[in-house]
Amino acid sequence: MTTATRRRLLLAAICAVAVSTIYAAQPVLARIGDDLGLPEADLGWIVTAGQLGYLIGLVLLVPLGDMFDRRLLLVGHLSLAAGGVLLASVADRLWLLLSALTLVGLLAVVVQTAVSYATDLSSPTERGHTLGIVTSGVILGILGSRVLAGGLAALWGWRSVYLMLAVLLLALAYLALRLLPTDLHSERATYGQVLLRLGRLFREGLFLSRGLIAFFLFASFGTLWSGLALPLAAEPWNLNTAQIGLFGVAGLAGALGAARAGRRADSGRADIVTGAALVLLAVSWAATGQVAWSLWMVVVGVVALDFAVQAVHVSNQHLLTTAHPGRTSSAIGGYMIFYSLGSALGATATTAMYSTYGWAGSSVLGGAFALCALAVWAVGRRVVTDDRRSAAV
Repeated sequence: MTTATRRRLLLAAICAVAVSTIYAAQPVLARIGDDLGLPEADLGWIVTAGQLGYLIGLVLLVPLGDMFDRRLLLVGHLSLAAGGVLLASVADRLWLLLSALTLVGLLAVVVQTAVSYATDLSSPTERGHTLGIVTSGVILGILGSRVLAGGLAALWGWRSVYLMLAVLLLALAYLALRLLPTDLHSERATYGQVLLRLGRLFREGLFLSRGLIAFFLFASFGTLWSGLALPLAAEPWNLNTAQIGLFGVAGLAGALGAARAGRRADSGRADIVTGAALVLLAVSWAATGQVAWSLWMVVVGVVALDFAVQAVHVSNQHLLTTAHPGRTSSAIGGYMIFYSLGSALGATATTAMYSTYGWAGSSVLGGAFALCALAVWAVGRRVVTDDRRSAAV
């Protein structure tokens, strides 16, 4: 195994474990509520705390990667995150748990630091391939954490989930310190200058169009994964939590299969990959919507959706990091703000839609988000084409 491959796999593992710290609570919410004596109405705050911390971290912490040695940032954030999950594992009051999970979410943005560092460690011809591998770790963490957390909680209780995460975070911090090189690509700038440049990104056409695509992309993703358990647990299937968790394995197969999308991006076809994947995303909802009569159709839809999401996500980041060399941390951090807001919209909207129109309504919603992303992509291509024609005249 080459040094470059070892680094990619280590950074992918960092992404998987770090993002798991946010999503690990979802499958064990009921157990946490029973243990702490919480009413159902308060359980949503447990997930919200991590997401809120994550959103703040995208703005305040990720841009630090354009100022300091990202290897040391990785080590520091992973170590502090380990302290946060340890605090969560011993929390006996809701306020203490929420404080710990907000801190954990804040530090989970180490994922974006790892992604930007990985792109700068790669040659331009290998950037897409690297992004495909490293961001596969993100999807692995999001989906895999739901399966593993449920299993650990069933064996040793929900607190064991956070104890395990603490061990993994500390191990990864040690490996990052030992195996990753000193970051020589950091830009010398003040914190205020870096934040100002982050704000200016939101006025750039490429950044805004790719950000809006990500917003609708992850709204569609959130619609599926925040709502699919509802029809699976209802008639006629009545699946239990463990059985529902297995659908995450299907999602993993699709997401990991899309790692090759990075190779397409390296060959200059990132934009074409985006359009084709968004079409697949929209079509996938036609299969997922058949949950009332076929679980196999749902599996096909899940695989297709996660394949499409990963392909677009890799292509977007490839284009943005190529367009903003030296500012990859700010570019990825800003882009992920759209991701975070889109995921929140999908998670909120799908439950509201399901309560009124059932899974058919949620499927239409998810498909509509996909079509919105496709429309943004089409308009963005037209604007670029018109600009090129004007420049040629």
